[in-house]
Amino acid sequence: MSILKLESVGYRYDDAPKDEFVLKDINYEFELGKTYAIKGRSGSGKTTLLSLISGLEKCNEGKIIYEDIELRDINLDKYRSKSIGIIFQSYNLLPHLTAMENVILSMDISKIKYENKKKKALELLKQVGIDEKQANRRILKLSGGEQQRVAIARSLSYNPKIILADEPTGNLDQDTENDILKIFKNLAKEQNKCIIIVTHSKNVAEQVDIVFELKGKSKEIKNKSKLLT
Repeated sequence: MSILKLESVGYRYDDAPKDEFVLKDINYEFELGKTYAIKGRSGSGKTTLLSLISGLEKCNEGKIIYEDIELRDINLDKYRSKSIGIIFQSYNLLPHLTAMENVILSMDISKIKYENKKKKALELLKQVGIDEKQANRRILKLSGGEQQRVAIARSLSYNPKIILADEPTGNLDQDTENDILKIFKNLAKEQNKCIIIVTHSKNVAEQVDIVFELKGKSKEIKNKSKLLT
């Protein structure tokens, strides 16, 4: 059963002609326990699609449905702070804080209550391969791969059902990319989360369950399971 559906979704910029869409007639379904990749060349609308799914932008046509409720009828602040986690290529961590403090801050923002936030933060960081010594280092003292692990742990701090990742391995070497992918696959299979990754990487696309490929402006997206062009 799908947790997230896109039905005939279309999007165009406010200043664009009425018939010029970045995305047009998009029909996707996402399930828990699976990993997805959204591929496409620059300008094809990949990041725009994530913005629509996260509720940061509103579609001009069609609808996006989360757990049988349209996003337009959902409290989007609550949706973003509890239902979905967002991971960025640039990590978006606060550099003056430690890894653990970044995770705890996310807990505070989402207002999730834990009996011991420090203990929970350490558990999440260890889950993604960050030990206690690394957890107490400031972000700028960590490698790119370590920072991305922290970003994943931060997104897990409020236990969202969906993880959106925008080019999460774009700045990483292939070995580190494989390590990050292993974390994502474990989250899907072992914790029943839905993982949606925007990527240029063929390696990423080859390792997920389902690939959606964006062909460009005003063209329909093709759903390709385990197929690449």
